[in-house]
Amino acid sequence: MTQIPLEHGLILAAVLFALGLTGVLVRRNLIFILLSLEVMLNAAGLAFVAAGSRWQQPDGQILFLFILVVAAAEVSIGLALLLLLQRRTASLSIDDVSGMRG
Repeated sequence: MTQIPLEHGLILAAVLFALGLTGVLVRRNLIFILLSLEVMLNAAGLAFVAAGSRWQQPDGQILFLFILVVAAAEVSIGLALLLLLQRRTASLSIDDVSGMRG
């Protein structure tokens, strides 16, 4: 069985992470920001799996499972907060959130 070189996996992870970071910094909608955070977490998980596969160790896959647990918790809490924000402001723009001080 042929393996994907470590460099290719890390380059793909870096590209995915950069796309996620760009989405977090550029987008103004909170749902898209949460999606971009998910892409960044998956990119980190891909880097762990690629490194673990290079050295024939299951550590990368175990860390990826922890990343999936953190991502699931982040999505559940984030979507609950977004529902409350939608009810309060009738918008999901990040500009409306910054005006909710006090």
